[in-house]
Amino acid sequence: MATIYPVDIPGSVAARSAEPMVHRLSFADLYDALRRGWEDFKAVPSHAIMLCVIYPVLGLALARLVLGYSVLPLLFPLAAGFALIGPFAALGLYEMSRRRETGEDISAWHAFDMLRSPSFGAMLGLGAILLAIFVVWIATAQAIYVSAFGYAPAAAIPDFATRVLTTPEGWMLIVVGCGVGLLFAIAALCISAVSFPMMLDRQAGIAEAIATSLRVAARNPLQIGAWGLIVAALLVLGSLPAFLGLAVVVPLLGHATWHLYRRAVEPSASGPRTRPSRRIRRSAADFPATLLQWKPRNEV
Repeated sequence: MATIYPVDIPGSVAARSAEPMVHRLSFADLYDALRRGWEDFKAVPSHAIMLCVIYPVLGLALARLVLGYSVLPLLFPLAAGFALIGPFAALGLYEMSRRRETGEDISAWHAFDMLRSPSFGAMLGLGAILLAIFVVWIATAQAIYVSAFGYAPAAAIPDFATRVLTTPEGWMLIVVGCGVGLLFAIAALCISAVSFPMMLDRQAGIAEAIATSLRVAARNPLQIGAWGLIVAALLVLGSLPAFLGLAVVVPLLGHATWHLYRRAVEPSASGPRTRPSRRIRRSAADFPATLLQWKPRNEV
């Protein structure tokens, strides 16, 4: 009788061995990620605020835009929905944390080095997915409001607040809206918990990054859920003083997400990846002189 040997599909074993190993997280790891994120923020605070100043600006513009208009009921869904696309907007913060971790020099311009990453196209693709989730969430929130109050616009903030907080329709709006919003938040959190840092660190594609993020969430459901609550709570606290607190909260969360990724995913066997700088870095003090230099300075 002929002996039958198992036949492996070419590349399957290599694919399995190349799959990143995910770790089990503890609640202490969440605290450590926040602590390290705060250290990164203290090390380069001006850079982080420069990158994230658009958040309070957008928040103030949003509040001014909807004030007195029929889209007032969407103010809360819009503000809450920014958390869905926040992981993509924090790409520059991941890059700064990566550079600080590897001992490289850091400046404001280094945050834009992620634009030269080979996986930047994949980052854009996942960012588009998060944006689509954000748009669907806003449309769903609008549909929930219409089902509760019809198409009549809220005339003013006191009237709107009274309708939401003191009527059965308003209570239904709060319960259903928060419940549905929670589902959107869970979906976005699971696919993006470590996806963007992994793309930046390992030059991974969309499918690999999302699959790894889902594996991290599946292995650590309580910890990832707690992380989502921490993110939501800090974003709420940062939004209270006219969204200005987001200038600190967003960079803190961005840096902390990088360190959470480091805790959750086994580092690559090839070690930390560094990218050579292609541009001459100059400080702000050199600004007047650089305008008069017709030829680039030779670098040693």
